[in-house]
Amino acid sequence: MSPALPRRALAEYVGTLLLVTVVVGSGIMGQELSPDDVGLQLLENSMATVFGLGVLILILGPISGAHFNPVVTLADWWVHRELSLSGVGVYAAAQIAGAISGSVLANAMFGKAAVTWSTHDRSAGNLLLGEVVATAGLVLVVFLLVRAGNARLAPVAVASYIGAAYWFTSSTSFANPAVTIGRAFSDTFAGIAPSSVPGFVVAELIGGVIGLALVAGLYGRDPGAVTGTATGAVTGTATAGRADADPLLADRTL
Repeated sequence: MSPALPRRALAEYVGTLLLVTVVVGSGIMGQELSPDDVGLQLLENSMATVFGLGVLILILGPISGAHFNPVVTLADWWVHRELSLSGVGVYAAAQIAGAISGSVLANAMFGKAAVTWSTHDRSAGNLLLGEVVATAGLVLVVFLLVRAGNARLAPVAVASYIGAAYWFTSSTSFANPAVTIGRAFSDTFAGIAPSSVPGFVVAELIGGVIGLALVAGLYGRDPGAVTGTATGAVTGTATAGRADADPLLADRTL
């Protein structure tokens, strides 16, 4: 039996809060430790994110699927319909609230104002393209893991993909509308100006659609036809409390 929706929503809130705390906090630390080397700041930021994300997926996946990302939640709903639309809304609200809380917490830990709107403009077209690529790749990784019966590898595979995408995408791979919104609340290395948020969110949604189209092209639409997996979910909700019944059960993410 899967955990009740409030418990799953709490897991999504806590997971997204801690994820953004890791992203923003390590960005601030990187700025302080390596003030004159942006490349080293990005390395420090990406390494902390990889380790933090992997752990969060591992420990919270059995409760909520560890989506931490409205795009992943929407994609899971579209493919498996195991979470109702109202449930999708609850997940998304928890994820956004968690992301904002994570930025506030990171700011406070480093002695900054709880809320400092970012001035880091990220509105250039090439950055938006980077977000499309980053999010499409994330959805592809998550759902192909499930379709291939390798959901247990999600903590390593998803975190590794995000770490790589920090470096091969121009946007440094936000790939997550909730995280994008949360990072607007911190005027630090990891921040994004509020005016740039809508463009990033739209790009991420487009990337999610492209990722799902690629999964369908590679494996087909019917998740029940997948070798090595149950007819279950690919990220996010738990239908029977088993990793094979709710795909990203041990693996959802960002």
